[in-house]
Amino acid sequence: MKTLLAAAAIAAFVAPLGAPAQQPAAPAAQTADSVRQAARSDKRGLVERNMDLTAGEAKKFWPLYDAYQAELDKINARQTRAMLDYVASESSLTDANAKRIAKELLAADADEMKLRERTAKKMAAALPAKKAVRFLQIENKIRAVQRYDIAEQMKLAK
Repeated sequence: MKTLLAAAAIAAFVAPLGAPAQQPAAPAAQTADSVRQAARSDKRGLVERNMDLTAGEAKKFWPLYDAYQAELDKINARQTRAMLDYVASESSLTDANAKRIAKELLAADADEMKLRERTAKKMAAALPAKKAVRFLQIENKIRAVQRYDIAEQMKLAK
């Protein structure tokens, strides 16, 4: 049942990365598994294949993308550390440690949202609006798959 609910949630929140609307649809829709594999092996290539940037747009886009990724990597490391702290101390977790872990997870989530907002503004200033939102949609799909993978590893019951 949990797997069915998780699959329904992903389907509801994540649109396919297929080709842009002005081009014919790709023969096969990109599944969560295909996005997962592409993001693990070559995230930058996945973004590049789905952005359809002109040379001028690419010149503006990639420095913004690289800066975004560098900051996102730091946030991901914080989130991972907090989750690993929880897993490592779950059986002996004190209230104080639980509060510290919760505070760090929430702070990292808030920092990720702020980063997304800053990046969205920069992308909107550098690219046509359709391409700026395209990046957000692509990144949202990648992050949703990554979050699902993490959530799937976390047990709910003892």
